[in-house]
Amino acid sequence: MKVIGFLINPIAGMGGSVGLKGTDGDLLVEALRRGARPIAPYRADRFLRRLRKLINSNLTIVTPPKIMGENAARKYFNSVETIDFNVSEITSSADTINSCKLMISRGVDLIVFVGGDGTARDVYSIIRDSVPILGVPSGVKMYSGVFASSPEAAAEVVKLFIDGNAELDLCEIADVDERSLGMDEIRIRIYGIAKVPSHPNLIVPSKDFSGNDIDNKEEVAEYMVSEVMKPNTLYLLGPGSTVKAIADKLGVKKTLLGVDAVYNGRLVGKDLSESDILNLLSMYNNVKVIVSPIGGQGFIFGRGNQQISARVLRIIGKENVIVISTRNKIANLRFLRVDTGEPVVDNYFEGYIRVIVGYNEEAVVRVRSFTGLDDE
Repeated sequence: MKVIGFLINPIAGMGGSVGLKGTDGDLLVEALRRGARPIAPYRADRFLRRLRKLINSNLTIVTPPKIMGENAARKYFNSVETIDFNVSEITSSADTINSCKLMISRGVDLIVFVGGDGTARDVYSIIRDSVPILGVPSGVKMYSGVFASSPEAAAEVVKLFIDGNAELDLCEIADVDERSLGMDEIRIRIYGIAKVPSHPNLIVPSKDFSGNDIDNKEEVAEYMVSEVMKPNTLYLLGPGSTVKAIADKLGVKKTLLGVDAVYNGRLVGKDLSESDILNLLSMYNNVKVIVSPIGGQGFIFGRGNQQISARVLRIIGKENVIVISTRNKIANLRFLRVDTGEPVVDNYFEGYIRVIVGYNEEAVVRVRSFTGLDDE
């Protein structure tokens, strides 16, 4: 019988919808001040619900007490062992670290955690290469290569692992230097290499940090400004340097990592939260979203732009989403991904979408969500 360690970082990802770039350290206080709500418990429930459907027996789950795993696991599984330590009222990295130490002592075969890059770092600081790990995505960025594409995809990977059908791969533990976020920059550090059950589609690669997609951003921006963007239309500009090139062409100062809004060439919203965007949607009739996929991963929604939430996308509609990319970036992606947090919305984006990759040049690329709704 396989023994799976399972833990939840309850605060992971709370900063995304309120316009923060993470929830580590003091950012949690600011996230709460802005009205952020926990998303990790819901992500954990999706993972466990699918895992229960896939595996009826031959599994023991070892988990921390209460909100860090026990409450969620006992909802779906009978064979649950709770490790003995006191969880803080507001959980911290120390709770994650203590959980991992105790799970290793118990002799787990795999540790599954619900969180983001910060949680991955904490888990790796104890685990190193002793046992494989797998991330259920619930952070803001998730640049590390240890995460599944969705909670349901994570359950599929665990099933493959338990059945002996998943080889182990070596994947990067990466995170952003939090100090650089205050300067609207991205500085990435690799913290180590972890063992992860592999699958070419279900596991998301690390973000491409090479910066080799600079070849035709100006070309894409010129085409967008001169041919695509229309007057009297509100444009929500997603994060990233490819989209920022459009703002530079317009002569407006855009945040590199945030979501901004322009109308008739004028900046009308900067570093917006979900509530800010919803307020703008009530003020403007014609609205479009411009996003660019994350290099190496392919996410257009659900990583680093959670402000453009499922609720926002329901209002805007798929037909008003514009995806842009450099040629190099799109050439290195098998498909695009979405993970808005709501499977119904993710499934709505399944199919094919046009991606602007040059002046009057497009590519048609498949979008996948990996929620498994078609299997329900």
